Amino acid sequence: MSSPLVSDAGAAADAPQGAVPETARGGNLGVLLRLLHRHGPLSRSELADRMAVNRSTILGLTARLAAAGLVREEPATATGRAGRPSRLVCPERDRAYVLAFDVAVDRLVAARVGLGGAVLERRETVRRRRYPDLDEVVGVLAGFGGALVDAAPRAAGCVGVGASFCGLVRAADGMVRLAPNMGWADLDFGPALGRRLGLGLPVAVGNEAHLGALAEYERGAGAGSRNLVYLHGDVGVGGGVIVGGRLLDGDDGYGAELGHMIVNPHGGRPCNCGSRGCLEAEVGEAALLEAAGRAGGPVGRDGVRAVVDAAAAGDATARQALDRAGDWLGIGAVNLINLFNPGAMVFGGVLSEIYRGAAARIHARVDAGSLPVSRERVELRTAALGEDSCLSGAAELAFAPLLCDPLGVLERRPRQLGEGSA
Repeated sequence: MSSPLVSDAGAAADAPQGAVPETARGGNLGVLLRLLHRHGPLSRSELADRMAVNRSTILGLTARLAAAGLVREEPATATGRAGRPSRLVCPERDRAYVLAFDVAVDRLVAARVGLGGAVLERRETVRRRRYPDLDEVVGVLAGFGGALVDAAPRAAGCVGVGASFCGLVRAADGMVRLAPNMGWADLDFGPALGRRLGLGLPVAVGNEAHLGALAEYERGAGAGSRNLVYLHGDVGVGGGVIVGGRLLDGDDGYGAELGHMIVNPHGGRPCNCGSRGCLEAEVGEAALLEAAGRAGGPVGRDGVRAVVDAAAAGDATARQALDRAGDWLGIGAVNLINLFNPGAMVFGGVLSEIYRGAAARIHARVDAGSLPVSRERVELRTAALGEDSCLSGAAELAFAPLLCDPLGVLERRPRQLGEGSA
């Protein structure tokens, strides 16, 4: 999955007297729509300033997007400044939507997400762990997707489908090459889901932590940072790195497997990847629950929360287990801060719970081990999108073609806007 992020500053400059060539105009349509998708309603004057074009160009671009059902204009409220208030341009979140799916180790989530990023409707269920259940997972998600499309307003249309998957995903075709915590290997998940959905749309598939990083960069805890490191905890630990506004994904899409960074090479715990002492092995769910004496009890987010709550209530064993996890997580954070000099390091999934319970321990490791110049500005945060970071990232992946070429995508759609179900 390769998903370059389009910078707001990437808009084409306006030609004299607003005479923009068609190729530049098409690019500007995407830039304008992306601004609205990311920031919400903006006035014509704000759009003109951000895109470095004149207002007549904005008027023309807005008219074309409005005719396609992607934006609408509303009267602006008075600002107290001289002159007529500039009209507000808003994304049509109820007209153009995507289907977003999140395949986690122990849950399946589907949502209809409107232009602008709002989750309009969702479905969720639990799933069995470590079971190679491609047909079952695809069947459940396709059923959810069909129900979401059927429930959409008649005037609405699906413009893309994206899926977040907890495993290594090949960028070229979306094949799930390896999902050790699920028992999957070399499965054509995306094509199988696309066939079962029957919408005539391809399913874009990405690694969950990569997509979580994209979502937190776009509209979460990393908004405003050009460089971000995202660590995601499920049963294992995944990672995503944004460098200069772009996802670092490697040649084949397997880059930034931060959970398999070795932090404890001598006597480290065995990892599902076959190595020992990986960050995932030392701070993952199994390590925490075992150290807290809770193996065999509740698992997942509930199990981790129980350890954090017990530590806060004075349980010495839980406190010791949480401190151990915080130490290893802090060591991992030190390595990543020294490597990437991020403006934000974001902890998502169950790692957000571990961070809340062991923040002092993590910060102490970062202060002691990271380069002073690299830690000066880095902010350690929990995911602002909560449990929906990866789902939101899947939606961003699905919206990417529309935000690049709005009218072209609509022209190629099997169903045009206005042909949705009742």
